[in-house]
Order: sequence, then structure tokens, then C-alpha cells
Amino acid sequence: MARITTAAFVVAAITLAAASVASAETIELSAELSGKNDIPPNDTTGTGQAVASYNTETRVLSWKVTYEGLTGPAMAAHIHGPAPSGGNAGVMIGFTSAASPIEGTATLDDAKAQAVLAGHTYVNVHTQAYPGGEIRGALTRK
Repeated sequence: MARITTAAFVVAAITLAAASVASAETIELSAELSGKNDIPPNDTTGTGQAVASYNTETRVLSWKVTYEGLTGPAMAAHIHGPAPSGGNAGVMIGFTSAASPIEGTATLDDAKAQAVLAGHTYVNVHTQAYPGGEIRGALTRK
């Protein structure tokens, strides 16, 4: 019967931990928000940008959304999904504020992480004039 020494056990544990850390990854995402990206498209002059990152080890999605030129104050803003390209979906991650800049984090479960990483989510900013969304953009990997 093979014996595992304390030193061998420690080396194995360190190697396993290093492999785990090495496999962690931060994935950068972005979206250009405009009325033409909304479903159905609209003719707003509002524009915006979302930048986000997802840490595969901590499962935390962090984001910053900025916008300008909307028809009025933003009433709500969210990440919607999962949605196929050109489709609509329900709110997946709500933002605590709709005022630009919108910054926040969320820990994702498997289904949400899969939707984000597959490009099946979008950021949408809603106003009174466009309650279904004035500007929108698909979150995709940079």
C-alpha cells in the first residue's frame, strides 16, 4: 500500500490550488446602446455604452453603463435575458438606479452566467416616452 507523506500531500494541495487559480478568468464584455438596437427599433438620438466583466472564479458580473441624449429621465434600466439575437426577454438583473452612470455587481448562477457568456443578454434603458426601452445593446465579449 502506498503511503502519502505530509510533504507530498502539501505539494499536491498547492498544485491543485494553483491550477484552480490559473483556470480563473476575467471575461470583458461591452455593448453599444442605441434606439436602432431596440426591438422594435426607434428613432431616439440617445446613445450609451455598457462595459462589464465576469470573473469565472467568483462568478461576479460587474458593470458600468453610461448614456446621454435620452428623451427624458431614465425610468428603469436592466440586463435582460436570455434572448436570442433580435429577440426580447424579461429582466434578468435589475439595477438599483437608472441614473447615469449605472454601476453595480451581481453574483450569477449557472443559467445567468451561461446566458451572459453566450451573448444572449442585453442592456436596456427605459424612459417614459419609450417604456419598452429607449436604448439597448447586446452584451458581447470584447
